Amino acid sequence: MFKACAVVPVYNHEGAIGAVARRLLAHGLHCVLVDDGSTAPCARVLDDIAAAHPGRVTLVRLAVNGGKGAAVMAGIARATELGYSHVLQIDADGQHDTADVPRFLERGAAQPDAVICGCPVYDDSVPKARLYGRYATHIWVWINTLSFDIKDSMCGFRIYPVGAINALAARTRLGRRMNFDTDVLVRLHWQGVKIVNQPTRVRYPEDGVSHFLVWRDNLLISAMHTALFFGMLPRIPMLLARKWRRR
Repeated sequence: MFKACAVVPVYNHEGAIGAVARRLLAHGLHCVLVDDGSTAPCARVLDDIAAAHPGRVTLVRLAVNGGKGAAVMAGIARATELGYSHVLQIDADGQHDTADVPRFLERGAAQPDAVICGCPVYDDSVPKARLYGRYATHIWVWINTLSFDIKDSMCGFRIYPVGAINALAARTRLGRRMNFDTDVLVRLHWQGVKIVNQPTRVRYPEDGVSHFLVWRDNLLISAMHTALFFGMLPRIPMLLARKWRRR
């Protein structure tokens, strides 16, 4: 079965979330918007979107800001309650090209047991420091999976099978902030979930809002890579056997 909705974590993106929601609704997706403890201006915008689209938008409100991972998992929990088998996660800041949504949905329907993971195709708006900095994470992910199966673990545009991610979350504490996207993808890969890399255009709007906190989030990401590395070590025989079977 493939029945997908969109899950959008939102934290003070009042300037962009309206357009993102409209574009997702235009593709026929039910939208679960997760207010991750936003301030009053953004909360009002989310209320207005939900009121304008009854039955098509579900608003989940977190009392305090818990981070991207916490917001995504809250959205997945609500999607599970609503009976969806898959969620399309997309960021609220407008950097992802929603014109690619049909391609993600088509691949998700064709491979319902897989994660369809966005692989960014950048234009000239990408900050060079951010572009080059991603490669440190790419290298650690390739080490921690002993493979090149995951082309980019940091893109916030992807489709998850709800059953697989709920089962993982039930037995593992996942990253709750900016460490979520990479953490969950590596751990799903360890569990044997196939990763399908879907190229998608990404742009960085000049007026875009980023909530990446350099010291805190880099520390969390470093701790995550360390934990994944030591988690990978006892899995080496299994990961190597998997590579051998694919030959």
